[in-house]
Amino acid sequence: MSEPSINLKNKRFSTSLQTRIILLVCLLVLTLTLVAGGVYTSMIDDVLEEQIGKRALQVAKSVSHIPTVKKHILKQKPDGTLQKLADKIRQETGAEFIVIGNRDSIRFSHPKLDRLGKKMVGGDNSPALDQGEAYISQAVGTLGPSIRGKAPIFSDNDEVIGIVSVGYLLEDVKEIVHNHQARVGTLVGILMLVGVVGAVSISGRFKKAIFGLEPEQIAQLFTERATIIESIREGIVAIDRNAKVSVINQQAADHLNLKSTEDAIGKQIREVLPGAKLTRILSGGEQRSDDELIIGDKAMIINTVPMLSNGQINGAVASFRSKDEIDILAKQLSQVKEYSELLRAQTHEYSNKLHTIAGLIQIGHDKEALDLISKESAGYQGLIAFLAKAVPYPVLAAFIIGKYNHAQELHIDFQIDPDSLLVDVPTDLSREKVLTILGNLVDNAFDAALKNDRPPLVKLSLSDSGNDLVFEVEDSGAGVAAEITEKIFIKGFSTKHMDRGQGLYLVKNALDNLNGEITFSDSSLGGALFSVFIPKHRNKEDGTESTHR
Repeated sequence: MSEPSINLKNKRFSTSLQTRIILLVCLLVLTLTLVAGGVYTSMIDDVLEEQIGKRALQVAKSVSHIPTVKKHILKQKPDGTLQKLADKIRQETGAEFIVIGNRDSIRFSHPKLDRLGKKMVGGDNSPALDQGEAYISQAVGTLGPSIRGKAPIFSDNDEVIGIVSVGYLLEDVKEIVHNHQARVGTLVGILMLVGVVGAVSISGRFKKAIFGLEPEQIAQLFTERATIIESIREGIVAIDRNAKVSVINQQAADHLNLKSTEDAIGKQIREVLPGAKLTRILSGGEQRSDDELIIGDKAMIINTVPMLSNGQINGAVASFRSKDEIDILAKQLSQVKEYSELLRAQTHEYSNKLHTIAGLIQIGHDKEALDLISKESAGYQGLIAFLAKAVPYPVLAAFIIGKYNHAQELHIDFQIDPDSLLVDVPTDLSREKVLTILGNLVDNAFDAALKNDRPPLVKLSLSDSGNDLVFEVEDSGAGVAAEITEKIFIKGFSTKHMDRGQGLYLVKNALDNLNGEITFSDSSLGGALFSVFIPKHRNKEDGTESTHR
């Protein structure tokens, strides 16, 4: 079984699935990267400020413990010693400024020499000078807004004698943050590029996996598939690679006596359709064609094929229908072939007779030629004229004429009851089933008449009086033996050779379909008389067939 070929061209879909997938993935990646980048940069900002503050505080504490600082901070005014020390430490630590002040906040060091000896600004020295605390603060000094680490200078008696302020300008901190943000921006751009490439790749693979279809087209295909499966007269069952039923139509559910198709979905195929051997297909690809399978008490004809995807078997499908239906079709086809053979034989016979007539005329025996023509045409003309009035239905009339010709070839006296009348046949009555019924009864009558020592005679009567169509077929054969009266309508039973036994079974089957009945009795001709009753109309109130006979 080849892989499915799908070709749906529909221009009404303005935005393709691939485009939508790309846009969705790009939007998702962009949103995630922007949110993550924003959170990351915000964290960097907070962490840097915290870390720089801690560094400033640590430097300030370290400076406050230097003996030189403790010694020179007690002088009346700065002498440059602490300025040199602060400049050296500032360069080594990378601080923006290191300001050392005494108990009165007078500067003993400052990056700008003209500000030595002046009071420190910012208004945030009180916790260190008054309470002896070391802390981190943000304030605006002479150099601008800054993050400061402040630590008190203690004397040997643990008295606060000064303060150390180490600071980093916020402007420099922001510049560091911006540098990190630029790196994050680059990373976001790279992630966006990777996201776009990934989206294109994913969407391409996805489109390939669904045969390039759009969602609307997939929905349309699914609806069409479900409709087609349900419209098929055969039972359809499909399984997946785990041998579980994935698809089943109502026809199959009816054959399997299931209440609904849902009762089978998801079940193992052995539970639903035993004997189908679908699991063998999954392992080896074994197929079955026109095999007979018994389901319950019904004979089915089953076909199984594997489902292929990329050369691999990923499931199997079984289709089956009643063998009786196929037998009926085969019988009907056989009858059509018989009619064809009859016409061919009749053509050959008439050709010979035409040659005979032509020869008689050529040798001057015109009277003999006219007698032969009259003899041949009288029987047919009378039959045709009778059927034109009694049976104004071309298919039925042609059938009777065909049987009449066949009887002539078999040298059987085939008589149509002159009182026959069949003009009131409902338009919805199946002509094919009527032909099946009459054809099999007449053929059986011919066979029976030929097997007796009496001159073979078969009579056919047709009537449409009352609420039923009534057909009677009788023959001059040996009749129906008492010991087989209960068996003659059973499929396969026959008093002939082995490949027979379908005729009366098909008759009974067709009558059951038409809600008709059949009886048989002894005929006055010596053989059997079969009587058929087919109701013409349904009772409108209860839907049953009328049976007033």
